[in-house]
Amino acid sequence: MTMKHSILLLLMMGATVSVPAENGSLPVVDTDSLFNLDEVVVTGTRTPKLLKDAPIQTRLITADDIRRADATNLQELLGQELPGVEFTYAMNQQVNMNLAGFAGQNVLVLINGERIAGETMENTDFSRLTMQNVERIEIVKGAASALYGSNAAGGVINIITKEADRPWTLNVNARLADHNERRYGGTVGFKTGRVGNSIDVTHTTIDTYTLCEDTQDDCDFRTVYGARTWNVSDRLVYTPMDNMKLSAHLGYYFKERMYNVDMPDRYRDFSGGVKGEWRLSDKDNMELSYNYDQYDKSDYIKLKDYDIRDYRNVQHSTRMLYSHSFAGDNVLTLGGDFMRDYLDSYQFTDGAKRQYSSDIFAQYDISLDRHWEVIAAGRMDYFSDADDMHFTGKAGARYRTGALTVRAGYAGGFRAPTMKEKYMRYDMSGFFWIHGSKDLKAETSHAFNASVEYAKGGYNLNVAANYSLVGDKISTSTPLTAADDPAYHYVQYINLDHVQVLGVEAAAQGRWMLAEQSMIGARLAYCYTHEEVRGNTVNQYCPARPHSVNVRVDWDRKVSGWYGLNVALAGRILSAVDYTSMEMVAPYVQYDVHNPAYSIWKLQLTNRFKDSVRLNIALDNLFDYRPQTYYFNSPVTSGINLMVGVSVDIDKL
Repeated sequence: MTMKHSILLLLMMGATVSVPAENGSLPVVDTDSLFNLDEVVVTGTRTPKLLKDAPIQTRLITADDIRRADATNLQELLGQELPGVEFTYAMNQQVNMNLAGFAGQNVLVLINGERIAGETMENTDFSRLTMQNVERIEIVKGAASALYGSNAAGGVINIITKEADRPWTLNVNARLADHNERRYGGTVGFKTGRVGNSIDVTHTTIDTYTLCEDTQDDCDFRTVYGARTWNVSDRLVYTPMDNMKLSAHLGYYFKERMYNVDMPDRYRDFSGGVKGEWRLSDKDNMELSYNYDQYDKSDYIKLKDYDIRDYRNVQHSTRMLYSHSFAGDNVLTLGGDFMRDYLDSYQFTDGAKRQYSSDIFAQYDISLDRHWEVIAAGRMDYFSDADDMHFTGKAGARYRTGALTVRAGYAGGFRAPTMKEKYMRYDMSGFFWIHGSKDLKAETSHAFNASVEYAKGGYNLNVAANYSLVGDKISTSTPLTAADDPAYHYVQYINLDHVQVLGVEAAAQGRWMLAEQSMIGARLAYCYTHEEVRGNTVNQYCPARPHSVNVRVDWDRKVSGWYGLNVALAGRILSAVDYTSMEMVAPYVQYDVHNPAYSIWKLQLTNRFKDSVRLNIALDNLFDYRPQTYYFNSPVTSGINLMVGVSVDIDKL
């Protein structure tokens, strides 16, 4: 095993390598450290690689980025950090994500590499993905089904949480904002000998507030429902031997949403799992894991104190992963998964559904020389409900010389129809029905990507392009005739003929030392997305905006030995989008929709006291933007929002 692989494996086994700055001053760093190119990432290849060496382009959001954004959950963070992503409302104010032309059901969200159960309007429940104890987030755009199977046709978001690495740590934090929005959190951790444990608790509340007055008759919604949440997680790590690492995790999530004052919605999740990692030899490594996740929905009748559960999704999943290192930094990775998926839903009329899925995959990383690395992977998936098998493949290459890195590749993608999409029969309050289809075929896609990155001195430039051709895209459609009965209107899941998605992303960032204790940084990121649907008429509910820009400028100064200040201005600019939709009730008239452009800006002051206290004062929606009418993919804002947050590391006081 080479020295590079040894260091990477030590990092994966929990070791920490750091270079402290003296007296809290800003360190002098090289380009790779400045732009996190020396960080280890695992999502794109499932083997540890330095970000600069990874053949699959990966967007990394670090713990420092998360702390700087002071975000509560994944939805809030990605809106600040990532161009080309938009979160919108769907029916009943559930949240939809669009990531560069791919809806939330095509983007696989993982926690420490594990799938999570449950959905709301076919998206992950983003409220359960809190940011308080997150080490980093790795984002791979484009098809990744050769490693992760179904739902990864549009990308993967992997949230990696922190492990306890010091004798003891204790952090408490809070944030207050408009509409009585409150966040309280705390993390306590310890490491003694070979045992480490970290417990994380987050509690949030927000009141119901009005956006659109009753006299305004063109609003899709008028009120944002209040809610309260609890997130509790525990992560235990035990290293019985130098070559072995055992870990376990438990989690609980609760959310109550005031959709109806007398009968609020409730959402719960119970999760747990164990994992074992072994370094069998200098060349061989193995990982075994089991994960359990149960996501429930219920209606709480306050008057009678009844909690009526009407949705339960339970997943049991196991995984085996083995890697062998050959001479010359070549690595063979083999693995397999087995999952039992159970779904009992109020949207079914014929009982709960069960499905078993399994897969095997292989990947080979080949380092040709100090400039070139290529990667090839293949995966076979099986789904019991349809007795169906799918093969997907991937190939990529990375060329690096000096400050220049070029990547290119092909990846296959697919998404099997969910049990909801196949068996749903649901009455939308008497307005229309939503029907599933047992005859749905799996989506398949072919994705091509290329990128060029240049990093030198205090500058980093990156341009990436991708093209995806998706066949048999699963969507919903309003039939032009509904069972020849205008009174019987419904929406049905169907397969579209083809969908094309073209994306281009460009980013430029820089860091400059103004003085010994002062630094200025800037980042400009632009994303272009073009979607084209061929074949069947379909309701394009929330299509991607063609153009989006994220801007950030910040100034950081170490004022004295005990005080530092960071001032940041961040903006998010989204272009207008025009599309054609169709009424969901007879006579099914088509109509044109125009959603105007808008921008949201945030000014934030972060005050650092010693190394232990941070006071954040922010003005979100700095220029007080308010839509003329509130529609499903307009920003949910009632104007400028003052946010005050504090974080205290008690162990450092």
